[in-house]
Amino acid sequence: MRDWLVAGALLEGPEGLLLVCNRRRDGSVDWSPPGGVIDEGETVLEGLSREVHEETGLLVTGWERKVYEIEAHAPDMGWTLRVEAWLASGWDGHVRFDDPDGIVEAAAWVDRDTCGRRLGDGPPWVAEPVLAWMLDRWSEPRRFAYRIDGDQRGSMLVTRV
Repeated sequence: MRDWLVAGALLEGPEGLLLVCNRRRDGSVDWSPPGGVIDEGETVLEGLSREVHEETGLLVTGWERKVYEIEAHAPDMGWTLRVEAWLASGWDGHVRFDDPDGIVEAAAWVDRDTCGRRLGDGPPWVAEPVLAWMLDRWSEPRRFAYRIDGDQRGSMLVTRV
């Protein structure tokens, strides 16, 4: 069983929330907040700051608070995912693309309605927490948990637990 620790960044500007467009290995595309896998030896915020910079060119100058956590368990695919999503309090720079992983190919600042449409093609464990937070700005971190059955993208059964 592979265990992943991932962090996601919630960066809000005047035009809305920053989302990145990800091109997956199978050629599919989905949108998500910037972020990624936390490397061995990094703290969550160190890794998240690195990932935001790699994916967007932005340098986060501060983190306000953890907004939510996600746990997703996919026994048929042999992995468990834990995600921490943090709200950025500031950043510098301009959005650019130089993702060393070659996954991020675009970014957009999106309002709530556009965010829902962009996240709609991605996994529910990405979309639901982001959209819930955009609708109900809670102050204490919330937890979301999912079980993913199946091993094919088009036929997976995702259950919120």
